Amino acid sequence: MYKILIAEDDIEIAMLEEDYLEINGFETRIIQNGNSVIQVLNQERFDLLILDIMLPGKNGYELCKEIRAESEIPILMVTAKTESIDKIRGLGLGADDYISKPFDPAELVARVKAHINRYERLIHHRNETTDGVIQIGHMKILKKSWKVYVNGEEVKFPNKEFEVLVFLAENANIVFSKEQIVEQIWGYGYIGDSSTVTVHINRIREKIEEDSNNPKIIETVWGAGYRLNLI
Repeated sequence: MYKILIAEDDIEIAMLEEDYLEINGFETRIIQNGNSVIQVLNQERFDLLILDIMLPGKNGYELCKEIRAESEIPILMVTAKTESIDKIRGLGLGADDYISKPFDPAELVARVKAHINRYERLIHHRNETTDGVIQIGHMKILKKSWKVYVNGEEVKFPNKEFEVLVFLAENANIVFSKEQIVEQIWGYGYIGDSSTVTVHINRIREKIEEDSNNPKIIETVWGAGYRLNLI
């Protein structure tokens, strides 16, 4: 049985999430204070974290940053805020997805299932026997061990950033639109908008480009999308 940690200070919303998840076969645990989240994650194994941004103690942004430095657990951020900058900030800190209040509980369950299934496929992919080494200029991607080296130094990538980078690298010199990248990485059923891709591309550029403001590896093809160049 998959286990979901719900970090939500509004007990009515937390119990609504819990009810729908348990009806769909998930085991859940609710935490209402951000200060307890890291400790619980270190003590118990969870398959996904539903993380509210406006938690007392440590907020969702702080927690997402700390968790992502140590763990690859899928993170679904929940926020009452509607501004794009808040969503972009969460994704930039390593969240896999976001959903805004008020939300359809059935949509929440669908997203939880999708992210757990995708994460399991990634773990299986890592255990494949092929080396899966991609060398592009000063960057080396090790698909099997899920590592990226830039100028000989390892650079950490959250799940979605790594997936986007590998997809573009395996299809070098081909232009992909934001919508095509969303379909490949997040799946056809993804409900969010394509600005998610822009956020992830910018984060990747900061890690692999010598000058992220003048990118040479991942190029923006205006009006068309993005292309990874073999340099």
